[in-house]
Amino acid sequence: METPVIISFVAYLAIMIGIGFYFYFKTDDLSDFVLGGRSLGPGVTALSAGASDMSGWLLLGLPGMMYTQGVVGSWIAVGLIIGAYINWHYVAKPLRVYTHHLQDAITIPDYFSNRFNDKGNSLRVVTAVVILIFYTLYTSSGLVGGAKLFEATFHLEYETALMVGSFIIVSYTFLGGYNAVSWTDFIQGILMMLALAVVPLVVIYDIGGVSEGLRIIESVEASNLDILSGASIISVLSLMAWGLGYFGQPHILVRFMSIRHEDDMNRAKTIGMTWMIISIIGSLAVEFFGLAYVVSHGVDLKDSEKIFITLSQLLFNPWIAGFLLAAILAAIMSTVDSQLLVSSSVLTRDIYHAIFRKEASDKELVWVGRFTVIAIALIAWCISTDENSSVLKLVAYAWAGFGAAFGPLVILSLYNHTITKNGAIAGMVVGALTVIIYKQLEGGIFDLYEILPGFVAAWIAILVFSKIGSKNSKDVEDIFNEVQERLRKS
Repeated sequence: METPVIISFVAYLAIMIGIGFYFYFKTDDLSDFVLGGRSLGPGVTALSAGASDMSGWLLLGLPGMMYTQGVVGSWIAVGLIIGAYINWHYVAKPLRVYTHHLQDAITIPDYFSNRFNDKGNSLRVVTAVVILIFYTLYTSSGLVGGAKLFEATFHLEYETALMVGSFIIVSYTFLGGYNAVSWTDFIQGILMMLALAVVPLVVIYDIGGVSEGLRIIESVEASNLDILSGASIISVLSLMAWGLGYFGQPHILVRFMSIRHEDDMNRAKTIGMTWMIISIIGSLAVEFFGLAYVVSHGVDLKDSEKIFITLSQLLFNPWIAGFLLAAILAAIMSTVDSQLLVSSSVLTRDIYHAIFRKEASDKELVWVGRFTVIAIALIAWCISTDENSSVLKLVAYAWAGFGAAFGPLVILSLYNHTITKNGAIAGMVVGALTVIIYKQLEGGIFDLYEILPGFVAAWIAILVFSKIGSKNSKDVEDIFNEVQERLRKS
């Protein structure tokens, strides 16, 4: 391994851990630890949301899928961009207003519990359980991605690479909480975008230009250039259905909740969508022209999810390669740290504090939050020990689980005053179970991505069960009307 690559890596990691230490001394209470005291500006909010969203799948999973499936896989990018825009436009601002208005709710279970006046904590517990189930899978996908990076870069055994990557990610999340996570995500987001802009340009130059790249790709398999090759209505719907997941991802939704003021949301949306479009186009280009490079140079690529790593090592000076490989680590870290923090905040705020230790001090809650970060990471680490795990498959399962369980409820809770606690619980349970059961079916039904039936089933369950049992109290109706009036004025 080239010394410059090692130095670049170590320097990057030192900066991330240094940020963790910096915010360790600025974290005074649980609100600081899990939501940064609602003090983030639009730039940090936007790039933090984007970086925590994209994760290692943007530089590993998506290029790997495109490498094996061809340009038809780009339908997933179309769905994601549409879903992200709708999420920023219709969910972000109302959620920020609602959570601040509802007793300063700082977690998603907190929001649901206050929104539906859940005095018995049943809604809070169901929400927490769903989050913990799917985040163990989601977090494990990030740890697998980190292990693959360290394995390929430093030629470590998979188990050793997994331990090293896990330790680094957990350390600064443990220390600095939400502010550390958000500011490291901000830096990581910039690094990811730059890497995804540089690598495809250099690849195109090396293979002789765009037209030569297209010729090589077509010579391998003509269908690689056909966006409808082998596609059916079901397969296109399945890929585009990824966009539905945005409405239910807690690690993205908390970014909306943490912005310093709802009036900053439009600027954040512009920054966030610009970053996303550039990054996704870059990711697709890495695979598209990376295939041409691999063919023209006779590269033996055994794992398609390592195409970005391979190109970085072969095409660039070791100093630049270190920077580019650090971008992959940035993508992985930016999501795993957010998932660990959301899971920790749920256990601390919504289980430990709300149910078992209502009298707990702020200092006690912060330390409980830190230690639950370690506990959740250990569980995810156990799932990640299979070196044959696919980053994209793990992400797909967790993304579907959250999208179906929370997505319909988040939307309806913001815009429909007739939704009740019964409907909310039914929607979460039906959405989560539909995804889990559907996933166990061999090939699913019609090979449809499980988020779509889960999302539809949850939406129907919410509407049906909201008509069964007691209706919302006048207080709940009044709060809904107050928030809607505030949104209309703003």
